[in-house]
Amino acid sequence: QVQLVESGGGTVHPGGSLRLACATSGFTFGDYSIGWFLQAPGKKHEAVSCIRGGDGSTLYSVSAQGRFTMSKDAAKNTVYLQMTSMRPEDTGIYFCAADLPDFTSHECFERPPAHWGQGIQVTVSS
Repeated sequence: QVQLVESGGGTVHPGGSLRLACATSGFTFGDYSIGWFLQAPGKKHEAVSCIRGGDGSTLYSVSAQGRFTMSKDAAKNTVYLQMTSMRPEDTGIYFCAADLPDFTSHECFERPPAHWGQGIQVTVSS
């Protein structure tokens, strides 16, 4: 049974930093792609960052590139999202999600991931 549990959310001022963690279980950690998705108020999920299963490559959205860093600790089956220079538009619910990688391209996922965490609130506000 795949499980994903996010932690580390909260409120931060613009320009501040926050680190999210996603503890995983129920699958072979290195084989699955794991991604972070943001659901801003009134909007659909959007991809923020992911680590591709198999080759371990890391991908970022245009908004996250240069500000966020995604990493993993295989010994703990946990991935992290270090967010810096945060902006009000980073506000929303952050979800961790996992699935097998897209084997036909270098993308993390071929379709929306099958497994999701419960999500965690992040608020960027002065």
